[in-house]
Amino acid sequence: MTAVSRLLRRNGPGLVAWLAGIVFFLPIAWMALTSFHSEADAATNPPSFTASLTLDGYREFFGSGGGASPWPALVNSTVASVVSTLCVLLLALPAAYALSIRPVRKWTDVLFFFLSTKMLPAVAGLLPIYLFARNTGMLDNIWLLVVLYTSMNLPIAVWMMQSFLAEVPVAVIEAARVDGARLPTILARVVAPIALPGIAATALICFIFSWNELLFARVLTGVVAETAPVFLTGFITSQGLFLAKVCAASLVISLPVLAAGFAAQDKLVQGLSLGAVK
Repeated sequence: MTAVSRLLRRNGPGLVAWLAGIVFFLPIAWMALTSFHSEADAATNPPSFTASLTLDGYREFFGSGGGASPWPALVNSTVASVVSTLCVLLLALPAAYALSIRPVRKWTDVLFFFLSTKMLPAVAGLLPIYLFARNTGMLDNIWLLVVLYTSMNLPIAVWMMQSFLAEVPVAVIEAARVDGARLPTILARVVAPIALPGIAATALICFIFSWNELLFARVLTGVVAETAPVFLTGFITSQGLFLAKVCAASLVISLPVLAAGFAAQDKLVQGLSLGAVK
């Protein structure tokens, strides 16, 4: 075996991981570079990497040119994503506890039922939900999105947390029960700290799904409850140049998700690998 072969065998997985990371990062880097170009330079084909840089795209995104301010949409997305994620965790933790540590009868069928709710295309439920929102006066209401995002993310959250909570030692829970701890205390002070990496991973995924959701937000909101992805689509027009402005808006709207993922990366890695090995 040659030295090159030994080197590739020893470092091959690391090189593949680096190449995959670069491939996934290139579109983001291209978008970031395009956001600092003028609209004329951004529209050139092939793109001009040596064009002068400008902040015009970001100024237009933040409304300096007389356009709408993005802050209400960013606040709406934050409220809908954070509140729905908290609601999902509060509901998924006891459900996952019942399906893993204190398993109910036919718990595998229950898990399949939870997962089967994700098999329905979202567009198939759009009309009934729209009619319900219209008849109840909930159109253009941010709390309707909170309820929708909670119901949409709850099945996948229960499925993930069931696997995480299955790794919690039963002996610790039995010891807490012998000491007189009731179920809320066990969940809050025993189960949650042990399963914290899994809970963090679940919360981050639910937050990303809620933040990026566009279909229901586009149909069910107008001006008051407009979210950031809906606000972003307003920059795409049938006439004129808008590529640099869209790239700037996309980068700004992606920052909360990137920041949350970077802040929770240790817990995320631990959580995603917690239930992988039985």
